[in-house]
Amino acid sequence: MGKVTGFMEYARVEEAYAPVQARVKNYSEFVIGLKEDEAKIQGARCMDCGIPFCNNGCPVNNIIPDFNDLVYRGDWKNAFAVLDSTNNFPEFTGRICPAPCEAACTLNFNDDAVGIKSIEHAIIDRAWAEGWVMPRPPKVRTGKTVAVVGSGPAGLAAAQQLARAGHSVTVFEKNDRIGGLLRYGIPDFKMEKSHIDRRVEQMRAEGVVFREGVMVGHLPEGSKVTNWAREIVSPDQLKQQFDAIVLTGGAEQPRDLPVPGRELDGVHFAMEFLPQQNKVNAGDKVKGQLRADGKHVIVIGGGDTGSDCVGTSNRHGAASVTQFELLPMPPEEENKPLVWPYWPIKLRTSSSHEEGCEREFAIATKEFIAGEGKDKGRIKALKAVRVEWQGNKMVEVPGSEQVLPADLVLLAMGFVSPVGTVLEAFGVEKDPRGNARASTDFIGGYATSVDKVFAAGDMRRGQSLVVWAIREGRQAARAVDEFLMGASDLPR
Repeated sequence: MGKVTGFMEYARVEEAYAPVQARVKNYSEFVIGLKEDEAKIQGARCMDCGIPFCNNGCPVNNIIPDFNDLVYRGDWKNAFAVLDSTNNFPEFTGRICPAPCEAACTLNFNDDAVGIKSIEHAIIDRAWAEGWVMPRPPKVRTGKTVAVVGSGPAGLAAAQQLARAGHSVTVFEKNDRIGGLLRYGIPDFKMEKSHIDRRVEQMRAEGVVFREGVMVGHLPEGSKVTNWAREIVSPDQLKQQFDAIVLTGGAEQPRDLPVPGRELDGVHFAMEFLPQQNKVNAGDKVKGQLRADGKHVIVIGGGDTGSDCVGTSNRHGAASVTQFELLPMPPEEENKPLVWPYWPIKLRTSSSHEEGCEREFAIATKEFIAGEGKDKGRIKALKAVRVEWQGNKMVEVPGSEQVLPADLVLLAMGFVSPVGTVLEAFGVEKDPRGNARASTDFIGGYATSVDKVFAAGDMRRGQSLVVWAIREGRQAARAVDEFLMGASDLPR
């Protein structure tokens, strides 16, 4: 695979970024993909290791050594065919996946991993440019109907696979546009939404029907129909109209921070903040949009969602951005002999951090402090304290309390479960974490406790990666196909 001595001859080459000063002025993608010769060199570094751990490190089990080799040899069309055989949406993962395949790369044991993600990115962008990505409608229709509830990566993957198997698939999405958390949870500067739009058009040509603005189940208490959707469809209606139902909604129940002052104006969940900017970018008018212009912003939570809040705040023109992480700062380099080929805990600096952000580790929030006078009822500061971890117990450091200015606080501490209203409406049994209880067994996998109702992605496994959602959507599609037809030719 690749050039036999390539890993000794060539160094890893990273994708480039547009300059910070330019990219923070807009919401466009700024990653500069590898040139053809650079991608070939990265493909040459794949070392014919014999046991490609990268395949197993990748949740969709991309056949990585094969497409690396094909890129090295200049056979881009077949490289796309190999990539397309395992991943419905490489343009999503090639942009926003954290690349567990690279952590598992054999070369990563004592050197820099092959740039697998950048090669994937280069393959799919070339495939679209060359017109190789074409609709693949089925030759034979089965007459079976499937409803997919949720149009994020799991729902789209399941819908596309089932449509290609010949079933009539309808995708229901409560928001006004297709894409789920891909559409409204990921900033445009990380992934422009035109990538979703052209996949939707491909899937329409394959026979998938999309129904936006439809809430399946019932609204959360206190919500109005206009806040969520134009129409509500009951589970009973879906059960009567469809032969199988796949629940693929995202993990949208955010983890809260119940400290004094939580009710103050200016303290918001990340998913109140991020979708609004995506809507504005799409041309919508958002009344009372949450903005960070000229504000001291504190983002609580050190993960990807927190990083997205940092990047968006910088583009708004925040006066300062600080990101809190409860855990201690991880090492800059992992102990590879100890953790390889598994996903390592190490310091990760995102492109948003590089645009301007103070990062605080081992720090906890004690209180949100209101302003005075005209600012009464609105946050103006945040009281924090340093913490230490003694065993598995967090202990405050005496005398370490501090007060930081804060005009906008964004809670990005992860998501605890999918919104329960859908699961409750269907009567699906939940696991202890509030997700749909369903196994991934080869036989009967992804089936819930309710007849002909399946669950996949965040709805089943909880908050996770886009690449895991695609995997689960594909596997659930095979399970549904087997349920409907008695057997399936879909890959698992």
